[in-house]
Amino acid sequence: MNAKKAGTSTRRPINARTTRIILLMIADAAIVNLAAFLSLMLRMEFNLSELVECGFLDSMLSYAPLNTVTALIIILLFGLYDSMWEFAGVDELINSIFAALCISASNLVGMFCFGMIRGSKLFESPVTSAWDLITKVFTVAEMPKSFPAIYILVLIAGIGGARLSYRLIRRKKHMLGQNVVRTMVIGAGRAGAIVIRDLTSSSLSDNRVVCIIDDDPSKLGAKIYGVKVVGGSDTIKENVKKYGVDEILFAIPTASASRRREILGICSETGCQLKILPGLYQLASGEVRIEKQREVRIEDLLGRDSVKIDPAGVSSTICGMTALVTGGGGSIGSELCRQIAACSPKKLIVFDIYENNAYAIQQELLHAYPNLDLTVLIGSVRDVNRVNEVFSLYRPDLVFHAAAHKHVPLMESSPLEAVKNNVFGTLTVARAADKYGTRRMCLISTDKAVNPTNVMGATKRICEMIVQYMDGISKTDYVAVRFGNVLGSNGSVIPLFRRQIAYGGPVTVTHKDITRFFMTIPEAVSLILQAGAFAQGGEIFVLDMGEPVKIDTLARNMIRLSGYEPDVDIKIVYTGLRPGEKLYEEVLISGEGNKKTENELIFIREPLQFSSEKLLDGLDKLHSLSDTAPVSEVKHALADLVDTYTPDEREESAAK
Repeated sequence: MNAKKAGTSTRRPINARTTRIILLMIADAAIVNLAAFLSLMLRMEFNLSELVECGFLDSMLSYAPLNTVTALIIILLFGLYDSMWEFAGVDELINSIFAALCISASNLVGMFCFGMIRGSKLFESPVTSAWDLITKVFTVAEMPKSFPAIYILVLIAGIGGARLSYRLIRRKKHMLGQNVVRTMVIGAGRAGAIVIRDLTSSSLSDNRVVCIIDDDPSKLGAKIYGVKVVGGSDTIKENVKKYGVDEILFAIPTASASRRREILGICSETGCQLKILPGLYQLASGEVRIEKQREVRIEDLLGRDSVKIDPAGVSSTICGMTALVTGGGGSIGSELCRQIAACSPKKLIVFDIYENNAYAIQQELLHAYPNLDLTVLIGSVRDVNRVNEVFSLYRPDLVFHAAAHKHVPLMESSPLEAVKNNVFGTLTVARAADKYGTRRMCLISTDKAVNPTNVMGATKRICEMIVQYMDGISKTDYVAVRFGNVLGSNGSVIPLFRRQIAYGGPVTVTHKDITRFFMTIPEAVSLILQAGAFAQGGEIFVLDMGEPVKIDTLARNMIRLSGYEPDVDIKIVYTGLRPGEKLYEEVLISGEGNKKTENELIFIREPLQFSSEKLLDGLDKLHSLSDTAPVSEVKHALADLVDTYTPDEREESAAK
């Protein structure tokens, strides 16, 4: 009994594909025979009695079983049982046409042979011409001469129609559905066409495409899968209202980042949900499908053309070298480790004070690069002995110094910690690089070092001065890379806004007119590595970061992308500039030069000259400050060293 139960439970059910094929074969068998009967009826002008009297019907019925089997084999050979009804298209129609031709030809040959077997004689009388031979063949086959042509047309309609009807019925049902998402597609190119096709036919979609937007005037009024191109990007808002659009899908993978940002900026003001397709490489590889669409991210609205680097030059700089990344677990440091690991270094050393971050990047790199010689060390750049120990043991060829305190408001209230970590951490690493023969050290700097109004910016400016000073006295090449805010990095404004929106608001913006430059983490790191390839020693590399972004606009776009209306669903509160915060960030220091590199978006800024004696005296003064030194004293010591730094008087007053 148990054995029987066990045996019963292991029987495999017929799967959906097998069921579909069986149903198709039954349908095709019916179509083949109905098509033959209908073709004869058409030939006889629907006179059934005449059809019976002439013997055509009897001949057809006699041959029907063999014709059915032959037809099903032909359809199988043409792969029509492997195609999916849901995605039936031109290929299936072409195969149906060829299958119908073969079925009709086999039907003629089969019925001729069948007639010969039944006793018909082909050459009872002399054959006087080709037409006479054809007439005798059809006489033996007992069918009208026009039958094959009619049969082909009816078969195409039947076999092809059966496969296309599912798609048409589904599309009609989809268009009449109660819960459809009325969708606007931006882009009438190849990607847009693929999207419209998939949205129309896919069971994964509840979308109904109601209009298309494209800036090409020649496409205006044209239709793709029955959907009309109604205008350019300047008509997005009016067509959203006209067609009752719920969702907008951006389907121009080839668009430049600046153009994408412009169009998505318009879309974000409509209140519609926004989605976007991936990039061009996925279009080229055939991966562009409905499943690949994603929500529009704020990075898409901030985007610009990415910095293109020379991968061969970068790789040759790193390949076979021992590279050390300080702060290797942070936002920039971890991405540095990823990109360095991809360049086949001899050894990669990750150095970080925070063990959780260090562990996370260690596990990621070990998984992605199992053959990488990786060492992860815990320690602080403020610890001279620990830093020297690391340099002495591993003798790094390349050092990327990303360890730093970077949070502006926090450093205003704890300036001495910024001095210890940023200034003296950099000095410790720079001296170790010189002492142990490092080939090149690259400092990660910031645009806040330009005419700084805060402690963090002032300390980073001193770091740049240390790099310049060390380059003048050492065989090691020292360079700095300066860039703006990094999207999604720890402590940046975008994660803050996301949390505030998730809480239901308010979203806090310090000032309505405040602007910032933005770039992506991979882009920033690519710049750093490219700078390492360009470096001769003593340079400050700066990226052309395009136009600054208003933080107020950024906040409003993020609220809209989350499906809310700014100042209605989610309030925006202006809190006033924080201590040390500027309205506008600068990339250049007044008086610095502007030298082009091989990369059109990367420049070398010749830094301001300064007195080495003044730098060393200032460092001594900072070093002499005790842990109990007042905030104002630390700030004035920084101001004595950095001529362009103006301490924030508000914080000093608060401290008093």
